Amino acid sequence: MRTVLVVEDHADLREMLAVLLQAEGFEVQTASNGAEALESMHQARPAVILLDLMMPVMSGDEFRRRQLEDPDYAKVPVICMTAAHDGPQRAARLKATQYFQKPVDFDRLISAVRELSEHEDGDGDD
Repeated sequence: MRTVLVVEDHADLREMLAVLLQAEGFEVQTASNGAEALESMHQARPAVILLDLMMPVMSGDEFRRRQLEDPDYAKVPVICMTAAHDGPQRAARLKATQYFQKPVDFDRLISAVRELSEHEDGDGDD
């Protein structure tokens, strides 16, 4: 089963994303900040990461920088989500695979996760 790591500090949104993804057949791990996400990522490799950029403890920006520094996880696709006005520029700077402005269109987001996770399954780089 393909795993999606949802990194979001707002509990309601994090839970809603988890429920929607589980309904689509994904296994879901959740984290409320970048530090928890790093821990979770090392316990079970996700196929896709949904990453909020503005979080306490460790921001999405810092998490992504650390992810890119780790050769075992650098290629895991990341979809950035934020309400910040500079979100597209930050996502591009972080080499995110995709970017969604909050409030997120859930149908489009789920489609993007599905597409990226299928690509990840067929990726012969590992």
